[in-house]
Amino acid sequence: MSSNIIEFFGYSPTDQSGVARQARAEKRCPFISDTCQKTLSDGSISGACTLKPKTSGPVICCPNRLYSNDYKILSDVAKIAFGGDVQLFPGHAARNRQVAPGKTKIAVFGKRWGKELRLPNRGRSGGYFVDWVLARLNEQDGLEEFVAVEVQSIDTTGNYQDERNAYLSGKDFPGQSTAGFNWENVNKRILPQIIYKGHVLRRERLCRHGLFFVCPQPVYEKIRERLGGNLLAYNPQPGALSLMWYNVSSTAPEGQSCELQFVGKFTTTVDQIALAFTSPSNLPDENVYEAAILAEL
Repeated sequence: MSSNIIEFFGYSPTDQSGVARQARAEKRCPFISDTCQKTLSDGSISGACTLKPKTSGPVICCPNRLYSNDYKILSDVAKIAFGGDVQLFPGHAARNRQVAPGKTKIAVFGKRWGKELRLPNRGRSGGYFVDWVLARLNEQDGLEEFVAVEVQSIDTTGNYQDERNAYLSGKDFPGQSTAGFNWENVNKRILPQIIYKGHVLRRERLCRHGLFFVCPQPVYEKIRERLGGNLLAYNPQPGALSLMWYNVSSTAPEGQSCELQFVGKFTTTVDQIALAFTSPSNLPDENVYEAAILAEL
């Protein structure tokens, strides 16, 4: 697959504004206000937020890209899960903080917002981290309920190092990179993890709206393609899985990042996901191997 970097350290790679050049010089991510966390195989900082394949729309390839507008995706999830207007606070500092009139206090646990919370694995040691936990507190700062949130982009394959180096040197890159996307991770890693985490969270009496999974639109489309088109829709409830997908606008003015756009939401259950994963309905025609063998004989 061939593609090009269309967002580099948060801005168009050809953006010559002061903030864009400074971000490239400092290798800084404007979405988390810190050094870019995405690295290449040799350990060097990548800087690539979004790639544009030659034959399709943009694909966000760094999860931190989804944290623009001061982690707005977390507010989006909290509003859907808990209703009304919300105000987010780092989890360790949420108690005894004043909340604006008419807003619900949400304690946030996750990277750069306090401690990430680990889910125990089957052996009771180690286990998975859940990216975010959003906890609704009452007026006495007691825990009312919570939801868990997973944020996922997609890993890249191939190589865009020459393109990256050209942009870091202030040069144009007229060709295309060989970078593509590791869609097989949907099967090997993403779906098994959300099924397991969803089942763990289902046993939590205060997790009344289940697990939320936030991803770029192309990742959602690959998940639906892998699972087939027969998933039933449910209301948020214990054991639910709500998929929320986002995209980026195609262009942005100089000195600004492309707008992160909420595209859609679909809620089903962990059981529906697990059944579709282990019993896919979108299989090829029967006897395709027999036909292939005969064609080669």
